[in-house]
Amino acid sequence: MIQIDRLSDFFSTVVQIDSVSREEAQVAAYLTKEFEKLGASVVMDNAGEAVNGDCGNLIVRFSGTVEAPPLLLSAHMDTVEPGRGIVPVLENGIFTSQGDTILGSDDKSAVAILLEICTVLVENKVPHGPLELVITVCEEIGLLGAKNFDITQISAKYGYALDARDPDGIVTRAPYANRIEFKVHGIDAHAGAKPEDGINAILLASRAIAGLELGRIDEETTCNLGLIKGGVATNIVPGLVEICGEARSHNPDKLKAVTDKMTSAFEQVIKEERSKMADPGDRPFVEYEVFEDFTGINIPDDHPVVVMAKKAGKNLGREVSTRMSGGGADGNVFCSLGVMTGVMGTGMSDVHSTRESVAVADMVKCAELLLEIIKIHAEER
Repeated sequence: MIQIDRLSDFFSTVVQIDSVSREEAQVAAYLTKEFEKLGASVVMDNAGEAVNGDCGNLIVRFSGTVEAPPLLLSAHMDTVEPGRGIVPVLENGIFTSQGDTILGSDDKSAVAILLEICTVLVENKVPHGPLELVITVCEEIGLLGAKNFDITQISAKYGYALDARDPDGIVTRAPYANRIEFKVHGIDAHAGAKPEDGINAILLASRAIAGLELGRIDEETTCNLGLIKGGVATNIVPGLVEICGEARSHNPDKLKAVTDKMTSAFEQVIKEERSKMADPGDRPFVEYEVFEDFTGINIPDDHPVVVMAKKAGKNLGREVSTRMSGGGADGNVFCSLGVMTGVMGTGMSDVHSTRESVAVADMVKCAELLLEIIKIHAEER
């Protein structure tokens, strides 16, 4: 039922519509037109206002042809930079860009698959329950579209987000994550004339960082410092440095422990520095904030999301396995809002790089699996 050429055309079309985060209005207009042609109702929420973007999330509803609980299907329409003027190239069944931009398969391969699936359902009159598609904005800059989505706008209690690599896998475990922002305050001074009057904030931050274990902590926990900004000039002792990082873990207790170690490392360096000073006054000091970036996914193997996916794979002569991911997706947010959401793979590879690619065969595999899930969902209502 899946038409390979049509799926490829959908993908080629959507990746050529620029939609970097906060600028998704054009692709949203295209999707609205296409889904409405299929008979769906399409509304846009007001998440765009919350994220300072030019449009909100799309909520696309297809009435069911059979009585069944609504099923959530989700993707995101934004891309990262360099994501303007994408020219897709198809060779030997694999899409790439010309090499000077990303391809945009993250997540427009998912968008194309949803378009193809819905077209197949309508054209072939395939029995299906109610479908609620949520196509989000600003996923790439902190899952902001999903975080600003009013979950009461849908009735589904479970479903699938298409935003992973493996078309034979379904992510049922994904981490909790904290974002941490530090500001280390020293004292600025002339680096040549009076360096002894200053306290080098970069040096203090470096000592704290040197005491941290970064990277993979264990099989389910990671830690990273990814941004640092400070100083004014080479002849000025820097009085301020800002550092941003994160911690992730599938275990909330481990996440707290790693986060506490990170903040304690900075506090300890400041404490040690102040202990050396006869009159420390109010500097040096450190400020930090810890933000919950997203909560985890932990879907049990006996949940319908897993059972249907595995059965669909078996019906297609494939083995679909559950996966543990180290990344976050809109599915994390939906799960935290009470909608159990497994994350399916579309075949996207080397995403967020100019080497990005996606095989048409993998998109077809994802589409076939999702179509079979929809059929099973209707049959087992």
